[in-house]
Amino acid sequence: IGYDFDAEMFACGQSPLCVEVDRLVRSGVVVVVAAGNTGYGEIAAQPRVTKVGLSNTINDPGNARLAITVGATHRDSPHTYGVSFFSSKGPTGDGRLKPDLVAPGERITSAASAGKCRALGIDAPAGAAVYVDDSGTSLAAPHVSGAIAAFLSIRPEFIQRPEDVKRIFLESATSLGRERYFEGHGLVDLMRAIQSV
Repeated sequence: IGYDFDAEMFACGQSPLCVEVDRLVRSGVVVVVAAGNTGYGEIAAQPRVTKVGLSNTINDPGNARLAITVGATHRDSPHTYGVSFFSSKGPTGDGRLKPDLVAPGERITSAASAGKCRALGIDAPAGAAVYVDDSGTSLAAPHVSGAIAAFLSIRPEFIQRPEDVKRIFLESATSLGRERYFEGHGLVDLMRAIQSV
């Protein structure tokens, strides 16, 4: 349900979707969202067009202040390869640090919908379970959601305390040694989050 941030339409973090995400968090729900896949593109330089990482590319609802916004890293070697080239990068349009965390989002094996199979040219029989490797921050965000669900299963006192959960996960993340507007607070780290409380 995400889309590119458009400063001509709404102030950063104030689109209807961002406003509702913040309201949902204030009601007691942890909201994890993908940062977006618009962090890489072309710019025109004097001698030629070149491809570069792009700042200020966090998509809505990732711009929502209270959401846990997730960027993508390499699946197996995040410390070596860092933040994925396509992962949207901060700061937000109004200068806030986003994404909040990063998690594996490259070549993640996941179930494929019928629409995804058609887009990839896979002829899957009706009702068949099809799995594909795919990349994107939408593959990274579920890693963080799963880590938070695991955390809440053994620390139920934090249920309906989403801002505390966000603080714990941000403070316990593992830095990849990259630019803060690329990696946020770093790689999600469930064991450190559990041990921190």
